Amino acid sequence: MASIFSKIISGEIQCYKIAETETCLAFLDVMPLVPGHVLVVPKQEVDNIFDLEDELLAELHQLAKRVAHAIKATVPCRKVGMAVIGLEVPHAHIHLIPLQAVSDMNFGNAKLSLPQAQMEDLQQRITAAFVA
Repeated sequence: MASIFSKIISGEIQCYKIAETETCLAFLDVMPLVPGHVLVVPKQEVDNIFDLEDELLAELHQLAKRVAHAIKATVPCRKVGMAVIGLEVPHAHIHLIPLQAVSDMNFGNAKLSLPQAQMEDLQQRITAAFVA
């Protein structure tokens, strides 16, 4: 059965896309820890990030780096944190989270439900700052 991320990649489920390469996709998390929380996923459905081929793992991290710079340029934060948890969805992914405090990266915190207008604004601002 395809993961929710595979359904997003195929276009079956819409997303707030930030950036895309031939092998990877970055999009806003619809249940973020903080506004501007982005997920970066390989298009290939692999459960464990450490099972990715080295080249794909490098491409995933390179896209994450470029997206993190765009987040930092547009979302008020001290830094952009990165986490690989991999328990929620059986599809490798990187979380990019704008941080004001360490507690912003606590996955035990309640997830937010942001209005569509705020999600669209975040998407537009981060995408505009993304350097291809």
